[in-house]
Amino acid sequence: MNKLLNAARGVFLWVDDRLHLAKLFESTAGHHVPQSSGSWFYVLGSATLLCFMIQLATGIMLAMVYVPSAAESYTTLQYLTYQQDLGWFLRAVHYWGSNFMVGIMLLHMTQVFLFGAYKYPREITWITGLALLGLTLGLAFTGQVMRFDEDAYWGLGIGAAILGRVPFLGEQMVNMMLGGPIIASETLSRFFALHVFVLPGGVLALVSIHLRMVLTKGISEYPQPGMLVRKETYDKEYAAILKKEGVPFFPKAISKDLVASAVVILAILACAVIFGPKGPTGPPDPVQIDTLPRPDFYFLWIFAIAALMPDWMESVALLGGPVLIGLLLIALPFFNGTGERSWRRRPVAVMTVILVYVALGLLTYLGHTSPWSPDMDAWKGDPTPSQFIRGRAPLELQGSVIAQFMQCRNCHAIDGIGGHRGPDLADVGARLTKDQLVRQVIQGGGNMPAYGKNLSPEQVDAVVAYMVSLRPSGVSAARDSSQPGRPPME
Repeated sequence: MNKLLNAARGVFLWVDDRLHLAKLFESTAGHHVPQSSGSWFYVLGSATLLCFMIQLATGIMLAMVYVPSAAESYTTLQYLTYQQDLGWFLRAVHYWGSNFMVGIMLLHMTQVFLFGAYKYPREITWITGLALLGLTLGLAFTGQVMRFDEDAYWGLGIGAAILGRVPFLGEQMVNMMLGGPIIASETLSRFFALHVFVLPGGVLALVSIHLRMVLTKGISEYPQPGMLVRKETYDKEYAAILKKEGVPFFPKAISKDLVASAVVILAILACAVIFGPKGPTGPPDPVQIDTLPRPDFYFLWIFAIAALMPDWMESVALLGGPVLIGLLLIALPFFNGTGERSWRRRPVAVMTVILVYVALGLLTYLGHTSPWSPDMDAWKGDPTPSQFIRGRAPLELQGSVIAQFMQCRNCHAIDGIGGHRGPDLADVGARLTKDQLVRQVIQGGGNMPAYGKNLSPEQVDAVVAYMVSLRPSGVSAARDSSQPGRPPME
């Protein structure tokens, strides 16, 4: 027995002499941290990293079966869900691991913000954490696209519509994202590359930088009221804390992280068993109009904002809002990098967190219930207001019947009566020309699906004729501004 132990010790010493494993362990898992940081509030970072490792493992196994093709991706997901042994469970673990990763990372960023851990000297730690949050949301979005069902198709369409609003470069950016002007196999191949290679590689690179900063600048001590951060003295004060009460992360301070990791694993497995994977819903069909797509929960608040926001605010808010918020968060440790760290003496920080979470919660609820989204039977039995029928020609009356039968009013109100997902049609004849209306009905646009395969040419003519007649009394129909106008005949 002693010979075996001596032989094993000799092998370890030989390997350690070349790889310096003991020094590596001492500088990483064995590094000293403040004893006060061995708190339940400090387990969120390691729990997030655990979720990412689960995503890597399950993602590799899913990639062995998944085919990133518009013609086969939906079929492979059905095979995984209904035929492959435990394929549904693997998909469920990957899906719930994504949900937990986003949720725990948000809690981790909130804890860092409330504890003032972004302050000097941990500015780069905070910035890399923000970048990791952005990449995590990117992984979540591209993962939703990988399902390539109804939700994924329309969600991708909305994302492309938002990107297309970028001034000057919008069209080129959409073509680069989709691999062309439309959603097709090239689109899925690009998102597969992003989801499997680019974004995980970026996360691994940033995690290494993030952990490097944690090791070099240390884990922040538990904030105590009255203990201010001063650039002139903080480094010496932190060194004194480590000297007085510092403990090695392993095995002293890691116990709560291990317990939290076990709880997270059990919670993910329980959700996978009880609730199963999400989707796939119906196959992606651009002419399917009776559908109600919803993004995953972490994007429901954006879905709600986009649906409730007035048209004139959309471009500014959807493009400028994320940039402004990102810049403010990046600049936070530079204009508020010293002073009080305890949340008990930072009421503005506490109120900010409360308001943000209340707003996100309400918007997520609204995004889930979607009272503004089209209920395909909402206005089916309600008659069109008489003032929008009276005096119409036979072709226009036929168009009003078709519009009612095709349930256009579930998305479009007429004089405020009807759905509010699309613009009001009471004055559409004064806003859009006949050719524009024909193109909009046949090809769709924005959030409106294409009706070219759902209506015959005769029905399109009738609907457009009715739409042209919808304008205030005395107002002429819209005309093409590129053509010169003609004065009325005497």
